[in-house]
Formats: sequence, structure tokens, C-alpha cells
Amino acid sequence: MKKALIIGAGPAGLTAAYELLTRTDIIPVIIEADKQVGGISKTIDYKGNKIDIGGHRFFSKSPKVIDWWLGFLPLDPRHKGETLNLRYQNNEHTQKLKQQQEPDAAVAKLEQVTNQDKVMLVRKRKSRIFYNRKFFNYPLKLNAGTLSQLGLIKTCKTAFSYLYSKVLPQKPELTLEQFFINRFGKELYNTFFKDYTEKVWGVPCNSIPASWGQQRIKNLNIGKMVAQAIKSVFISNNSIDQKGTSTSLIEQFLYPKYGPGQMWETVADAIIRLGGEIYLNSNVTGITGDKAETIISAEITDLHTGEKTIHKADYFFSTMPIKELFEITNDLPVPAQVKNTALSLEYRDFLIVGVLSGKLRVKEKSGSDITDNWIYIQDKNVKAGRLQFFHNWSPFMISNPGDMWIGVEYFCNETDEFWNLPDHELSKFAIKEIESIGILAASDVSDTTVIRVKKAYPSYYGSYSNFNIIRDYLNKLENFFPIGRNGMHRYNNSDHSMLTAIAAVDNIVSGEKDKSNIWEINTGDEYHEESGK
Repeated sequence: MKKALIIGAGPAGLTAAYELLTRTDIIPVIIEADKQVGGISKTIDYKGNKIDIGGHRFFSKSPKVIDWWLGFLPLDPRHKGETLNLRYQNNEHTQKLKQQQEPDAAVAKLEQVTNQDKVMLVRKRKSRIFYNRKFFNYPLKLNAGTLSQLGLIKTCKTAFSYLYSKVLPQKPELTLEQFFINRFGKELYNTFFKDYTEKVWGVPCNSIPASWGQQRIKNLNIGKMVAQAIKSVFISNNSIDQKGTSTSLIEQFLYPKYGPGQMWETVADAIIRLGGEIYLNSNVTGITGDKAETIISAEITDLHTGEKTIHKADYFFSTMPIKELFEITNDLPVPAQVKNTALSLEYRDFLIVGVLSGKLRVKEKSGSDITDNWIYIQDKNVKAGRLQFFHNWSPFMISNPGDMWIGVEYFCNETDEFWNLPDHELSKFAIKEIESIGILAASDVSDTTVIRVKKAYPSYYGSYSNFNIIRDYLNKLENFFPIGRNGMHRYNNSDHSMLTAIAAVDNIVSGEKDKSNIWEINTGDEYHEESGK
């Protein structure tokens, strides 16, 4: 019986294992350093209050991925009233729900009408930007409200700046700063993009290559935003895939009832039932090959006991950070230039402070509680980069209905002084920051927790400019498949990571040696607009 050793039990690793079990006779063995599955898409339970690390919308323009998700967590049948067609692409398959007048209120009462826990909720997307002590809709809506908040002078500067960028775009477009300016103008870039982006990556936007924007933002620009704003007045896009809508402009998404980790825990259970193996609290600490093109075994270390074992396999999948991978390949003949480049790759770490409050100060104009999923903090005087409102992602993310469960996100490096502060100091700092911008009062906070995630974001600066030599080397390893965000050092969404795993299994099934199909995932618009492939 053939075996595949899979490093990492995140979306990519678990997808690869399930695909192998259902499409081949290969038995997957997953090695996961954490105590739970899900990777950065796991859900952390703190006293019954659930934390989604980073906020994970279940949204994809790939019908294959949507069907895959719904096969594990079907759409919640709670709605009553008008029929809501949730179609995607040109597929004939159509999901139909019954929608009440106030779907969010209906969700809050779900426990009273159904015992189904393993379901996907359909959630309305709402996010805003906090700038200059004011909240602006994101994506930006070029309406009277936005123009009024910006003011006449700022609005005129924004318009002239945008027109200037269209007449005289910056060429060649090499940096992320140039990418933003060419699409939005310098004024809008400085207002709504620069500070937040530099918080995330810790370097100036002119030090980040334009390829980051080309991958993450693609064809979004003011023209798209205006067209979407006009279109949304007349037509509401209720499709799952939001076909014809830029990713940054989607209006709704799917979300597991108890957070993203519920999906991956469900998948992990299925993998075990089908005969796969998952080892938690275990780390791959060595890679051995019999020649330059083939890996034969991996050394596994139990993080509790320190016991080391050797696992042989026919295929190897890796989602671990490439830098860490090359730190344990001493038994492989890796060219010095490749190894030095890999060991010089940079990452951005992530820290989130969970804040439980009885109420919020910030309200909608009507006086009701805000319904934002998340808010971007576009203010260089505030260290926090983003706020998550977990109770708005799903009402089942909180233990006591009525509580406000907030995630205050910070982007930093594990070598930073801030990262190494004691938890109580980090909590105090986060509360003080969000109190200063009017989100809540410190006196209403009842509890906090701190979570740190290393290497959450593979960076596109530093030695990344030479990444092609790493990719070429990995492609020569016949039975090795780098997949997922860190496995490929690419800022993928979870659906992209899943598709890399599916493509890798496709290659094994077909006997295809060329791995370019894996690397092509999330590199161009053709993926986002494919129909039924």
C-alpha cells in the first residue's frame, strides 16, 4: 500500500488527504505541530467564545471548491419566506434557501428551530475603514455620504489625482505603491491604502513588489468600484460565487456556524473514518532523499515526549514555511544559492487580542449595534490594523448572547518588543487603543485573551525576488508537492490553497510530472472567471 506524508493539517493538507483517500489507493499520514487541525483557519475556543484567526470568508469562484465545502457542511435550511437562489457560474446545480425579512435576526434564533449544528450560514458582508476619526464603507462607495465625510477640498484632490494617474500612469509599474497609485490615484492611496498596508507588512509600500497587488487585488480600480456601486442600486447579487464581482466587492459569503475550524475538524474526522492518519503535536524535523530528485523519508518528533521516528512514504506534500523546510533538508543535496535564498525568506507574524465586552460605544446612525464583520484601522497613530467582530460573523461565536466579542489584530515580527510583551500588557494596550477611537469603554470589558501566530503571512520582499530558483529546485523533486500558503510562499486564500492540493493529487492520478498547474493557481484572472473547470 502506497503512502503519502503530508506536513500540516491546514486547508491544503487536509484537502490533499481527503482527495487521496477518495480518488486513489494512497494512504495519507498528516503531521501537524499544533494541538488541533485547521492551521491559520482553525477556530480557537476561549471559555465558549470562538476566535477566527484573521476572519475567513467562505467564498470562491470555483464551483469545485463550493461543492467540496457544502459536501461537509450543507447550507442551513433555517430561512423562510422568499426563495433565495444561490447559483454559481454556469453550473446547473442550484441551492435554494428560504429567506426571512431579517436574516440576521433569524440566524440568532436558529437554535430554537433546528438541531443542525454542522451547517453553513449565509452572511452579509459589511466592512468599513476607520480614517480621520470617521468610518467609511469598504469597499468605498462614491456617494454623497462619502464625499461629505471627505470634504470638498479632499474630494477635489482625489478626483484630480485619479485623473492624473490615468493620463500619466507610473511606468514601469514595479512597486505596490505604483500599483495602488495607478489604479486609485495618489490622494486616495495615501488616504485609504498606505498606512494599513504598511502596518500589515512592516515595510514601505515602495519596498513591496507590484506582484503582491496583482495577486491580491487584481483588477479592482475606481472604475470597478463605481460600476459596482451603480449596479448594486438596481441589482443585488445573491449568488455564492458573486460572478462578475471583484473579490474585494462581494456582498455575501458562506460561514460555518461555529467558525472556520468547524469545517476542518469535520474534514479531519472524515479522513480518519476513511483510513487516513493524523498526528497532532508532532513536527517534521528532518528530510532524507536517496538522490537529488526523490525524497524517501521524514524524521518526526513528538513535541510532548521528544521521541523521534522515521516515516517512509511514496509521496510528500508540504505546507510548512519554506524557510523551515530548508532548515531540515541537511540530507538533501540542495544547491547553496537555493538554500541561502530560502533561509533568507521573510514572514510577517500575527497577534490578536480577544476582547469581551458587555456593549459597544460605537453605534449605527439609527442607534443600533454595528453589524460590521471587520473594520480596517487606516490611522498611523493606532497600532492595531484591523478589528474583527466575531459575534457578527456568526451569533454562535459567543457563549452568552448579547456579548460583544472583538478581535484586535496586530501585525508584527516575533523579534519585536511588542510581540514579546506579557499577555496582560498586550490586553491593556489593545483596550486602550480601541477605547481611544470610540469602539468601547474599558469599564465594559469583562475578559481578554491573547493569541500569537508565527509566520502567518509569507512576505514578498527580501530574497523573494529570487524565489524562482527555489521553485525550480522544488519542481525537480519528483515525489514532492509544495501546496498551500506557506508551502508555496504565496499569500493564498484558503480556496486557492485547496485548489493547489487538488491539482497536486490530479498530477499523481494522471502521472503528470510537470507541476506548473499547481503554481498557476491564483496567478491570473482566468482562475477567477473560469466556468465549471
